[in-house]
Amino acid sequence: MSSDAGDAAHSTLPFELSGRATEDWRSVRLAVIGLPRTRIVTETDDYIHAECSSAVFGFVDDLELHLRPSENLIAVRSASRLGHSDFGVNRRRVEKLRSLLRQRGVIR
Repeated sequence: MSSDAGDAAHSTLPFELSGRATEDWRSVRLAVIGLPRTRIVTETDDYIHAECSSAVFGFVDDLELHLRPSENLIAVRSASRLGHSDFGVNRRRVEKLRSLLRQRGVIR
């Protein structure tokens, strides 16, 4: 699923920032680190790529966030590396992160 996806089945809304992009980005990073079984593998001033492992079998999914300060948003993508169905895991992950960031006042 991705905020840049063209079809409804795979799309989600991007994260709309509440404040200043640079400060919010630090909070986003901390929220990602706090997700269960998640580790950041690549990070720049405007991009985070994290690997998220499933609890039972240890399958790895990719979580990517791209800061777009000129649009006041963060594009998000979460996808399984293997298989055709993830049983909604990636959507739930994105919505959990969205909820955490809303609670912290980072996004609207």
